[in-house]
Formats: sequence, structure tokens, C-alpha cells
Amino acid sequence: MSIQLGEPVPDLDLVLTGDRTLKLSAYRGKALVLYFYPKANTAGCTQEGQDFRAMTGAFAASATVILGASRDSLKAQESFKAKQNFPFDLIADPDETLCRAFDVIKVKKMYGRESLGIERSTFLIDAAGVLRHEWRAVKVKGHVAEVLAAARALT
Repeated sequence: MSIQLGEPVPDLDLVLTGDRTLKLSAYRGKALVLYFYPKANTAGCTQEGQDFRAMTGAFAASATVILGASRDSLKAQESFKAKQNFPFDLIADPDETLCRAFDVIKVKKMYGRESLGIERSTFLIDAAGVLRHEWRAVKVKGHVAEVLAAARALT
């Protein structure tokens, strides 16, 4: 399965904080920001989440929902959300189904060693469920403002 710009996103199952399971189609009717981050409670991931938290009202005014996703367990996601007071849900994807569908699992190098991990990426899906924008290999600084501008352009 390969998700392409301008194409409908498959109706995947999501495991959300609050121990809820929904289909991606549950968000139809509003735009959806789906951002992937490597690991809960790490510096860059925390900053990115805080940046999205700070702009939640602006996204809501543009009829856009925010969801964060990582390979962390539901328990880790619940803890991260509570600790950071995120007003949006986080997705637990320990089996990497969602991550692989969006092709965000990449070989990463750290201290000369290679491992598979999430490449920080964000996707903007329109109200009809079509992928409209993607950002890969994201740098946190200024990213949320760029995503917000794209979300506003959808409305």
C-alpha cells in the first residue's frame, strides 16, 4: 500500500489515547493533520507536540483536527499526552501498520549504528479524505506554522 498525494487515504484502524479505536474515515468532514514523531517524551517530539498544542485553536478555526502518531505503546502515548496536556489525541502504532502505510519507517544512523525508526513527517488530509500535502524529514522549528498555512488554504 502506497499513499500518494492527490489520492484518497485508505480507511485504516487507529488506536487512540483514551483507549479508543476509530477508523481514519471518522475524521471525514474536517481536514486532518497527521504528524508522525519518533518517540514520546524526547526533546524534539515534545517541542513539536507543544507547537501543535499552542496552535490548536487556529487549526480548529480552520476546521482541522490534529493527531500525533508514533510506534510507542498506548500506555506511553497516554502518559505523554497527560504530561504535556495535549488537547488532541495521540495514536499508538507499535505494530507499525499506520507508519508503514505512510512510509515513515526509515533507516536512521546514530553514533555510526543503523536502525529503523520513524522519520519525522506530517500529512494534511482534506475533508474528503484525500492527501493534499506531505512534509518529510521535518525540522521542528517553524513547521507547525507552515502546516497551519496549508490547512487554512484548504478552506
